[in-house]
Amino acid sequence: MGRVTTRTVPAHAPGVRVREMTLDDCAAVADIRVRGWRHAYAGLVPRTYLDAMDAARDAERRRAHLTADDGQMNLVAEAPHATVTGWACYGPCRDGDARPGSAELYALYVRPDRIGTGTGRTLLTEAAGRASAGGFLTMTLWVLKENVRARRFYERAGFRPDGAEEAFEAGGALVPEVRYVRPLSPPASG
Repeated sequence: MGRVTTRTVPAHAPGVRVREMTLDDCAAVADIRVRGWRHAYAGLVPRTYLDAMDAARDAERRRAHLTADDGQMNLVAEAPHATVTGWACYGPCRDGDARPGSAELYALYVRPDRIGTGTGRTLLTEAAGRASAGGFLTMTLWVLKENVRARRFYERAGFRPDGAEEAFEAGGALVPEVRYVRPLSPPASG
């Protein structure tokens, strides 16, 4: 996997460290993802789908994704006591109409008890900074159309809807998403 980079990013969440995810983090990240879905998507995704989510199966998927060389970058946020409290994943934009140089934020989840602490903002800032440093010019993401809280979060971070919409199937229901995009700052020359 290479060298693991860790930084303390005090601007948004004092004491939160962001680092590259390791295989040892997969169970914690899977738990955050499953709990995050159940918390954020209650009433937006069928309850039977949310209830059927399994953290152990998801941890195996996280391990497979983490060991694949597919351009994805996985980051975790740690609280001062080294507990993983959030996860973000980004890489090249997968959309067929993506402009060259577009990154995509595939996922960003924070433990429900850490929402509002700045952990999500810290992860988003770090993911965008790393994507920019990696040569990406813009970042896109997909968010549930009815997830007002998440949409406000991304809009405060400078993302704007670009008019693209699509739906995914979850538990027999179509769940609409909207695409957001924002330019990334060029890396500072030094």
